[in-house]
Amino acid sequence: MIAFLRKYVGVLLFPILWTLIIAFLCFMPGSLIPNESGFSIPNFDKMVHAGMFGGFAFLWSLYLSNKISDVRLLLRLFFLVFLIANAYGIGSEFVQKCCIPLRDFDEADIIADMIGTGIGYGLSNIFLIPRNRS
Repeated sequence: MIAFLRKYVGVLLFPILWTLIIAFLCFMPGSLIPNESGFSIPNFDKMVHAGMFGGFAFLWSLYLSNKISDVRLLLRLFFLVFLIANAYGIGSEFVQKCCIPLRDFDEADIIADMIGTGIGYGLSNIFLIPRNRS
């Protein structure tokens, strides 16, 4: 499965598209967000936030793991991606607060972003770092 991801998903197009999708979803006005009362899963938006930013961290790490073979450098870059993803999540909440109509600042969204980023970072370290098999 990881070989498939490395070959077909580990290209620059996917992390860039994912980053743009996050920007679109986070920065669209609140009036464009559908309000489906019949489809209400408690805290569903928190799961969406975690998935968005976990995907961000994993896809960027996947791309980097295809380009760099030095394990020590990869570990540093994965951590840098982790920090950037957290900054992106926190920053998006502040942009929503001050610049996007009908959108609110929500600390729980920041926590969900950070949890998702942490999961993406952890999965990257588990599955994308080459292990010494001696």
